[in-house]
Amino acid sequence: MDSLNKKGKMTSIFNTTPPKTINDMVMDQMCNNPCCFFCIMKEPDTSSRRSGLATCFKEMSVINRDDQQHVLVLSGLWNIAMAQPDDPEFISLGIFDCMVSLLEKGTNDRSWLLRDQNIYIPYYAAHVIGSYTMNKVEFAEKAVLAGVIPPLMELLRGKISWVEQRVAVRALGHLASYERTFEAVAAYEEELVRLTMNLASTCLDQVYTKFVGVKDDNKRSKYHCDLLTRGVGGLEMENRKAEEWASQLQCWSLYLLNCFACKERSLNLICNQGFLVDLCGMWGGLVNHSSPAGVGLIRILCYSKYGRQNISESKQVLENLCHLSRSSDDWQYMGIDCLLLLLKDIDTRYKVIEIVTMFLIDLVELKSLGDRSNLGENITKTLLLDYKQSKFRIKNSHVLKALQQTWELKVERRKREKTMSVEKIEEKRVLVNLIKQQANHVFWLGDVEEAIKMYNEALDTCPSKLRNERTVLYSNRAQCYLLLRDPDAAIRDSTRALCLSNPTNSHGKSLWRRSQAYDMKGLAKESLMDCIMFINSVTTTTTNKRVKIPYYAARMISKQMEATWLFVNAQSKFTRSDDDYEISSNEDDHQLECDEMMRQMMMMMMEKKSIASGLSTIIEEPLIVKGKNWREMERARRRNKTAFNVMARSM
Repeated sequence: MDSLNKKGKMTSIFNTTPPKTINDMVMDQMCNNPCCFFCIMKEPDTSSRRSGLATCFKEMSVINRDDQQHVLVLSGLWNIAMAQPDDPEFISLGIFDCMVSLLEKGTNDRSWLLRDQNIYIPYYAAHVIGSYTMNKVEFAEKAVLAGVIPPLMELLRGKISWVEQRVAVRALGHLASYERTFEAVAAYEEELVRLTMNLASTCLDQVYTKFVGVKDDNKRSKYHCDLLTRGVGGLEMENRKAEEWASQLQCWSLYLLNCFACKERSLNLICNQGFLVDLCGMWGGLVNHSSPAGVGLIRILCYSKYGRQNISESKQVLENLCHLSRSSDDWQYMGIDCLLLLLKDIDTRYKVIEIVTMFLIDLVELKSLGDRSNLGENITKTLLLDYKQSKFRIKNSHVLKALQQTWELKVERRKREKTMSVEKIEEKRVLVNLIKQQANHVFWLGDVEEAIKMYNEALDTCPSKLRNERTVLYSNRAQCYLLLRDPDAAIRDSTRALCLSNPTNSHGKSLWRRSQAYDMKGLAKESLMDCIMFINSVTTTTTNKRVKIPYYAARMISKQMEATWLFVNAQSKFTRSDDDYEISSNEDDHQLECDEMMRQMMMMMMEKKSIASGLSTIIEEPLIVKGKNWREMERARRRNKTAFNVMARSM
């Protein structure tokens, strides 16, 4: 591709934002070509236009001479397919046959591919196929009959570059998602699954080394830059789009694997222990938050006996699911689902119970999560399944004690409180508040351990129905454990407080405390999610027109976004000097990128929470804390209260 990169500038169609209408792209040009796509699209007579389009697609398929207009036509078709994927007109006129012909030419004739602007054609052709097969099985069947799968497989094999692999795996995923076209894709099953697994595991490294890590503009693939940004924006925009595309490439690869896993096909390949561990590190990130990524595939595997068997043998996968189940991630419920499926299977229950129990016991008071109601009751029943017999099979004393406490809380205590009168409950409420105030006073005097004992007493006294009071008690005790540098205990208590809060995961202080605890343990993603939710709670509860993001939270997000950056592992692998790609290890440049991403993420977050666009978000201090900004950070630290005072407020 290097020879191609040194060619002249691209035409204006690649240096401007893609047109939204065909008329804008045509710009009323006069044309003498009877098969001109743009002229035909302007034809008012429907019959003449359809006849002309059919001829145009046929001409594009069979003409061997180079035609500069092909790239322009495909760019227009790409735009139309994205805007109107369910329109049957082009499907009935042979567009799939045309795309197949162009893909075959691009993958088989390299000299043709590298001439002029032909390098863009395979990308557009595969994208058009993917768009038209996205929603309608009828279109997918016609695509298969036209022979789209073999050239898409060529792209998936890496015949051109990762950019084409992205659109190829997208199109193949759509075709594999329909019952009527799945078998056509499955004809390549073993090779396809192996290729897709490898692509999901290595695509981030590939995109980083071949694009994002290349800091010299002249050494970046010119056509990649044009496709990513459409000629708008510089290096920063290119990197941002490359991150988005790399995440999509990984998530679409996992979606394709899901299509096979749902049918329990190729599980012997997908359940490779190394790949299962890789799945734990795959998440859509902030740029692709709508995809469950790795955990989505793990959950599908947990629905099969073979999948559960293999997942139960991986301690790393189990721990990842456990951390997810106690996070504020959108996919928390998937982590819980996986753990419950493993516990309900008698063949895997006692392989996993000693690991997962210590996490799930913190969720037994969870009422609902999304559209799942009584989730805590389901967790309790699953944990206490054959409770009396399990005591003889579990050797870990901590697990036995945890199950006993769960039995006491959810069974014995419930029986005692069932007959408790309203007056008695109110008496208990008054007593609990009194003990809490005493605990707060002791806490402020600095006797944290004594405060913990008093919070324990208050929790033992507090009836289960007083969920708000229990939320505060657990949260306050979590702060005590934080000060004692016991992150595990802090996570347990803040998780219990968040389960009791209404709605779930909405108690701001507990979110911030758990975020700090996860940070102590080096669990950056979990810390980041909690910190984002904490800022949500701050911005939605404030009555001021000027919303302030707390400085300490802004610093935490900046830190965790750098730690969870999509390419952080790739960067660590390839920061050594590389003559081919000249990977840069400039930390200040990356810090700037993280800061800008954080600001944009905050704006997106606030928009989702329906905060008026006129409100101004204020970060109290600069986020960059290197060089001369260290002095500014120190001054800010003095102005802000200590973490002890900030988080103990209103205890």
